[in-house]
Amino acid sequence: MKAKNEHYHGSGKRIWILLLFLLPCQLYAQNTITVKGTVSDVKDGTTLVGVSIKEKGTSNVVSTDTKGGYSLKVKNAAAVLVFSYIGYQSQEIALNGRASLNAMLSVESTGLDEVVVVGYGTQKRGEVTSSIATVKAEDFTKGTVRDAGQLIQGKVAGLRITTPSGDPAGSTQINLRGLNSINGTSEPLILIDGIPGSLNTVAPEDIEAIDVLKDGSAAAIYGTRATGGVILITTRKNPTGSKSTIEYTNYANIQKIAKKPEMLTADDYRRLNSQGAKYTDYGGSTNWLDEILQNPVSQNHNLSIFGGNSTTNFSGSVNYRDWEGIFLRTGQKRLTVRAALNHSMFDDKLKTNITVINRSITSSQGGADGYAYRQAIIRNPTDHIYNDNGKWQERDIYFYDNPLSRINEATNDARLRQTRISGSLDYRPVKDLSLKLLASNIQNNNLYGNSTTFEHVNTTKSKLNGTASRSTDSGNENLVEFTANYTKSIGLHNFSVLGGYSWQDAVSENFYAYNFDFPTDAYSYNNLQTGAGLKAGKADMTSDKSKWQLAGFFSRLTYNWNEKYLFMASIRREGSSKFGANYHWGSFPAASVGWRVTKEDFMQHIPEISDLKLRAGYGVTGTIANNPYQSQTSYKYDYGEGAFIDGKWVPGFVPARNFNPDLRWEKKKEYNAGLDFGLFKNRITGSLDYYSRTVEDLIYNFSVPMPPYLTNSMLINAGTMKNSGFEALINVKAIDSKLLKWNSSITYSTNKNKLVNLSNDKFDVTVGFFDAGYTGEPIQTNTHRVRVGGPIGQFFVLKSVGVDDNGKWLVENKDGKVIPISESTADDRQYYGNGIPKYLLGWNNSFKIKNFDLEVNVRGAFGHDVLNMQRMYYENPVNKAYNALKTSYDPKYGKTLNNDLVYVSDYIEKGDYIKIDNVTLGYTFPDQLIKGIKNLRIYVSALNLFTITKYKGLDPEAVSYSGDFTFAPGIENRDAYPTTKTFTTGLSVSF
Repeated sequence: MKAKNEHYHGSGKRIWILLLFLLPCQLYAQNTITVKGTVSDVKDGTTLVGVSIKEKGTSNVVSTDTKGGYSLKVKNAAAVLVFSYIGYQSQEIALNGRASLNAMLSVESTGLDEVVVVGYGTQKRGEVTSSIATVKAEDFTKGTVRDAGQLIQGKVAGLRITTPSGDPAGSTQINLRGLNSINGTSEPLILIDGIPGSLNTVAPEDIEAIDVLKDGSAAAIYGTRATGGVILITTRKNPTGSKSTIEYTNYANIQKIAKKPEMLTADDYRRLNSQGAKYTDYGGSTNWLDEILQNPVSQNHNLSIFGGNSTTNFSGSVNYRDWEGIFLRTGQKRLTVRAALNHSMFDDKLKTNITVINRSITSSQGGADGYAYRQAIIRNPTDHIYNDNGKWQERDIYFYDNPLSRINEATNDARLRQTRISGSLDYRPVKDLSLKLLASNIQNNNLYGNSTTFEHVNTTKSKLNGTASRSTDSGNENLVEFTANYTKSIGLHNFSVLGGYSWQDAVSENFYAYNFDFPTDAYSYNNLQTGAGLKAGKADMTSDKSKWQLAGFFSRLTYNWNEKYLFMASIRREGSSKFGANYHWGSFPAASVGWRVTKEDFMQHIPEISDLKLRAGYGVTGTIANNPYQSQTSYKYDYGEGAFIDGKWVPGFVPARNFNPDLRWEKKKEYNAGLDFGLFKNRITGSLDYYSRTVEDLIYNFSVPMPPYLTNSMLINAGTMKNSGFEALINVKAIDSKLLKWNSSITYSTNKNKLVNLSNDKFDVTVGFFDAGYTGEPIQTNTHRVRVGGPIGQFFVLKSVGVDDNGKWLVENKDGKVIPISESTADDRQYYGNGIPKYLLGWNNSFKIKNFDLEVNVRGAFGHDVLNMQRMYYENPVNKAYNALKTSYDPKYGKTLNNDLVYVSDYIEKGDYIKIDNVTLGYTFPDQLIKGIKNLRIYVSALNLFTITKYKGLDPEAVSYSGDFTFAPGIENRDAYPTTKTFTTGLSVSF
């Protein structure tokens, strides 16, 4: 019995021990549950792959699979799950005993928490203390656009973007806050994902957002490249890191000339001849302009692919564009391929990226250029296209060619290739520290060929017996940047420190060869050596090579206390090989402050003001000369002379440039004060900015004495320019209901400038003014004068006040007296009008009614003048060999004009205009309409639809303000490729 009891008690102990051991397991088993579900996009319901689902407060985490599903074991039924995904708002959801939980994630919030791209990094919108404008893809101009510039046309205050030409190979012109340089560029620095490029480097469909660094405090971190501002283009990526999507967009469009000049017709010639006009009547009736025009149909296709997972993901796009021009034999084909691969390792501590962009542009066209357009305008409408032998009808008249001959008997081929490869490593050894290495290589290889046949005027009139040329240019540009960024929050103190190094170098080469007098024109430009011009020593051949280097060290500190008091300071130390030996390096500091007024306690009782931030900044940027070697002595070959070089007499070389070791960058100092606001729960938002710029050490080509200098001109830093203006942006959610949404934005800006001086005491040089612009033959005079103490852009002209009884112009002399134009001198010219607009206006509207969307964009420019060259040359029938405008016989000052062609103020007109620039109507089909297809949208669009103006020319916006026209703005050139109206239909769809 005892043994039995002992056995019982022993067994009982073992059972109790086993129960005590199993009890925690049993309790754990009772509390542990498996949660299953899917995660999708709240907007379109697409499942998201690679979403992180974490049990809050633990290290227990899983990711969604390829179908967006997940399964997670949690410790208890009261657990809280945290859903996080790149590009989306994190979300916390309590289980509350549920074993099934689906989550819907929203794209990251906008507004004050919106991430803004700044120099070498990002900031929250609410923490930005500089003047920075951001335009997202949903706000881009819709329909046919040329490049990234047209996407934001009229949407950024102070940023002037125009499309002065209808040439399919043309691009937009862009200028931020006026002119800032004489011999350097005033164009902004364009960066595509941090790599220098141009507005057409990537297809517009491949752009996600565009940020514009407008003031000096934002741009100073880019040093000598940033005086014209900085435009940061962010390409589209896979924001979720995983969502597999295919997107396809296409459009087709037709174009027509925006406005034709109204020239005299053959019937007009004969009517005027009956009245004694004495025009030559060749017996025909030809509308020459219509003969060189065509009805172009163009197309664009874009395919984008996104895929992968949270560890490895990719994005890619293929864009094909085939655009025809309104002139015969003009057009361009462009293929752009972009691929980006991202991979993260070591628990996301190391992230890598490699991106490749390849662009291929080809055009094969005839001689349809501005000169052919001029010939179509001036050609006698009674003349014939062909002569009696079936050949092109030509006449022995000065500058009078058959435009169809020039177009059809010439070949102008171009093949442009660009390959851009970039890669980056982003390593985060600890939570708050990021180390990034970025490197890129850009290669350009371009080939051109030009020729004319035996039927071209080069042969039929100039006896050259065929011409041909071949040219190439290539470039190789490298960029290496290393940055370290440390971000930390300690209580209410938030700060980040950025430090970095940048190296950039570029080599460019070109070659050109020309020959003429060929035995046959069958070879075009492919057998240059057969031309007899080479043997006679009259062929032409040139080659060139140049190199420049740029290095910079930079740092930036940002700090805020409780996101209320904001501060930023940066400095860049930069060196450039383009400058003199004494000034290779310069420093470019910047600082800005901000005050989030709405964070203060006293603002909490004013609910109408949702946000109010005051900011102010100062920054220094620079402008470098366009070409390298400008500070160094150089020589050119001259067959008749020689030069003393390095102690030896070298025959055939003569000095071409003086040595200037003090040549340096133009330095821009800019102050900016701004205000950002939001009213009525941000139904109304906007910003106001005032800026003042002073550009010192302007680079100007002065005349210098010989000796002691080797040549009679020299690039010298001498001069100061001032620039100031005001900018405003207002966004309004005018209607925000389920049925109708209407968002409207207005941009307004004004700018004024002054050339303060052009002098240098060291070189003892002073210039009171310089002339710019040119009329061309036969008038041959400058159109503008920039004087010290005055604004840039002023026309300098004889002021016309009447016409005498003999039809001659009456002008005002320097003393204000009226005199015949024949008695005037150069001293009688005066300043009259200005080609730079004082005010720019943009008004952008988007409407959404159920599945319909409508966008209307309006732009305007005011307070400026335009020289109407069409009128100046063709509104005067003094030379009966050329055609004239129908208005040429209208009375001027009540008299009939009978004067030689001259440059007088009568041809300078007010250039104010308002353009209904873009109207787009679209319809988005319901997603469930076709299985597997989402976001199916069709649309129609019109570009450059209507212009309201009193200007009598073709288009008051068809003027150039860059290159040769930087200081001669406001000229509508007679040889310009006309602007066009574009009508587009297209679709977009994703799978």
